[in-house]
Amino acid sequence: MLAPDEVAVDGCFGFMFEYGMRWRGQQLGVADESALPGLERMDGLVRSVTTPEFAGITFHEVLAKSALNHVPGASAMPFNWTINPYRGCSHACSYCFARGTHEYLDLDAGADFDSQIIVKTNLAEVLRRELRAGSWQHEHVALGTNTDPYQRAEGRYALMPSIIEALAESGTPLSILTKGTLIRRDLGVLSAAREQVPVDLAFSIAVFDDTLQRSIEPGTPTATARLAAVRAATAAGFAVTVFMMPVMPHLTDSIPALDDALARIKDAGAVRVVYGALHLRPGVKPWFMQWLEREHPELVSSYRGLYPGATANAPKGYRQWLAKRVRPLIRAHKLDGRAEEEQTMRARGPGPVITTPSAGARSAGGPVWSARRDSRPGRPSTAGPRFDVDPPTLF
Repeated sequence: MLAPDEVAVDGCFGFMFEYGMRWRGQQLGVADESALPGLERMDGLVRSVTTPEFAGITFHEVLAKSALNHVPGASAMPFNWTINPYRGCSHACSYCFARGTHEYLDLDAGADFDSQIIVKTNLAEVLRRELRAGSWQHEHVALGTNTDPYQRAEGRYALMPSIIEALAESGTPLSILTKGTLIRRDLGVLSAAREQVPVDLAFSIAVFDDTLQRSIEPGTPTATARLAAVRAATAAGFAVTVFMMPVMPHLTDSIPALDDALARIKDAGAVRVVYGALHLRPGVKPWFMQWLEREHPELVSSYRGLYPGATANAPKGYRQWLAKRVRPLIRAHKLDGRAEEEQTMRARGPGPVITTPSAGARSAGGPVWSARRDSRPGRPSTAGPRFDVDPPTLF
């Protein structure tokens, strides 16, 4: 056993092990009912790892007790089961809706969420055991609905190929939503899986202006790189959906910005777009507003008007205004598209969530799932009405 400050070397990959950290704030062996499945007891922590190759990031390797997360029945999610190989995300998106979940581990929803990454190292093994259970009904499983399965950590831990193979071999349909370009590594695995079960791929691309992207989601690949991944997935035979969300008031909602985004999505070969306005859930709003005050102070009063107090969702009036801008552009670019809230029904029972593509959309490898999900591009616009709130949706 290494001492807490001792350094071990695995090839050219240097590790420093740190024990305890903020986990000591919790009692070992005591269940935390608010934690995600597999992390209720922090005695699952094996080690914490830092390395110069991931400067500023600590990976906390844990042994998960479960892999399949059942979505509560009251949720509006269009699927019943999810898998989250990681918790926390180095993509560091200021608007990320999942930030609040880090607070269950006595970590903050800001910098800790970006830099303290939970890695469920045994997830594929646990998943295979759960999929063999006689009670498993082979329902659709969604990945990427909380934190990104293809964030940078996946390049080191390579959990996804075994997860994909386990699901496919068990006859379980799956879908993946990601901002990560590392998914290109697994297109062969995904193509093989598609021979056994429906496999659907979606990419999240919210910001197409490089300067704004580097500011608000600094750990993500550029939109150009993600569009190249869309193109590669399309070439591999997948009918790709792009989640053009969140659309941010006065930052990405101008007609030129939306038109440019949709033109580039179409050019990359995607067949469907899901769009939706920014959500600012508890744990997210303070972090996002700090970013806004630093980068766009001129917009702070407008956002406080749109998202007053504990309000999380953009007001209905703004969403209707946004739809009137986006829908004609979607039609002009000959894309199938819908607003996030248009699909609120959940799947019940076995099988994937199925939606019907438009006549021109290619459906490769089975049914297509989807979550309900004027100035220069990336520049604040002064256009737009003032606007109240609606039920929670996917993001």
